[in-house]
This record gives sequence, structure tokens and C-alpha cells, in this order.
Amino acid sequence: MSGPGPDPRSGDGQLRALLGQFLSGLILLLASGLGLWAFLFPFFLPPAGVAAGVVRGQAHAEDAPFIFLILLGLCLVVIIAKLETGALDARLVAVLGVLVGINATLRLLPEPGGFSAMFLLPILAGYVFGPAFGFLLGAFSLLASAIITSGVGPWLPFQMFATGWVGTVGGWLPRLSRPERAAVWLLAAWGLVSGFLYGGIMNLWFWPYLLPPEGGADPTGWQPGLNLAATLTRYGLFYLTTSLWWDAGRALGNLLLILFLGRPVLRLLWRFRRRFRFEVVDH
Repeated sequence: MSGPGPDPRSGDGQLRALLGQFLSGLILLLASGLGLWAFLFPFFLPPAGVAAGVVRGQAHAEDAPFIFLILLGLCLVVIIAKLETGALDARLVAVLGVLVGINATLRLLPEPGGFSAMFLLPILAGYVFGPAFGFLLGAFSLLASAIITSGVGPWLPFQMFATGWVGTVGGWLPRLSRPERAAVWLLAAWGLVSGFLYGGIMNLWFWPYLLPPEGGADPTGWQPGLNLAATLTRYGLFYLTTSLWWDAGRALGNLLLILFLGRPVLRLLWRFRRRFRFEVVDH
């Protein structure tokens, strides 16, 4: 059995931690590149089903399982890279697991409109523990909640990407621990913006596949061959008529939830971080 790793406060420990941050950042960059490709490739390489139109539930039915497996593998590689380099230890992995479980159960709560309490923890934990932690918490929470609610389908990897990105940006926000109220307002502002962005991004997993109305053209739908301006115009009309008010409920819910619960949850997360003998810095 191998002995304990180097003290993270030593020069060797800090070097290993930096290496872990670099590797995890590189892997998450690859994962995000995969996510962008998954969302956007139908616009550039439309499958046969796009030209003919398919029903919403069948969008990405062929490629979604492969995207999911690659994403899950990359997330696990991030954890392994951080464990091997000392940037992460078993205690923080345990915290991640507990937060994933809590966040997954939040989806079971009755939630009006488009509001979901699942964005609270990825944003706040990403802010405290860093963007890699925020991405993993967001992605694994969606996976766990989908299993609990029987919500597994071709949309799942896209939800995992979008929620992971919400947590990642939370980790990129500047640290404003003093004054604490300013940090809460900053995070609440991101919660508001991310409520709209999440919906706007998630629409793209099925929008290119929508069937046009029978016997006519759809001015809010996409068709192969449209230029960028026409595509953006049609998507803007689609978003305004189908998603705006639903996303507004999510955005307002994020704002209010972080304003009311942000300070106590942040204090609890900072307390967990201070108990560890290493610093998690993901920038």
C-alpha cells in the first residue's frame, strides 16, 4: 500500500496541485468542446432526419448515448486526475457525492413554472470549490435526478452539459468574500442570467429537429441552408413564443433562492473548505 501523498503546502504538493488543475481544466475544455459540438453539429452536418423532420423526443436518438458515455468518462477522468495529483482528496469527493445527492432530490420538490432549485448548489459550490467542482456537481446532479425521476432520454447529456456550465461559470466569478453580501448579489445575478441562458441553450438540442406544421412552413423553425442571420431571427422568434416566460420563472427563482439562502449555504461550504488542509484553486 502506498504511503500518504506529499503535503499540499510543500513545494512538491503545490506543483502536483497545479498539475491537477491544469489536467482537469484541459479535460473540462475537451468536455465543453464536445458539448458545443453536440449542440451545434445538426446545423452544419444535418442528419437525414433533420431534412425530413422528426418528432422532438427522437432528436439525437442515435448519437446521444455516445455523447453521454464520453461525457461521463471525461468527468471521471477529471476526478481521477485531481486525486492522483493531490488537488482533490477523498473528503472532497465525499462532499461532492453528498451535494449531488441533495441536489438530485431537490428536483422532486413541487416547483412552479420553469423554476428549479437544482441550480443553487452548482452555482454556490462552484464559487467556493472552483469551476471543475461546479461542472461535476451540475453534471452528476442531472444524472442522479434523471435516474430517480425516470427522466433518462436523449436529452440527458445535453442537460448535464448545460447545468455543468452553469456551475463552471459560478467558479469563474471573482471572489468577494468581503463583503459577503456583495458575493451573494453577484451569485444571484448569475443565477438570474443563467436561468435564461440555460433555457436558450437547451432548446438547441431539439430545435433543428422540429417538424414543421402540416401543409405549411414554420417561420420559427430551422431549415438546412439558412444563413446565420435567418437562423438567429427564426430562433429568436421561437424563443420568444415558446420559452421566454418559462425561463423567466427559472431565472427569478434562482435570483430569489440565492438571495435568501446564499449566505448560510456559502458559510457552510466555506467551513467545509477550511477544514481541508489544501487549497482548491481552479482559475
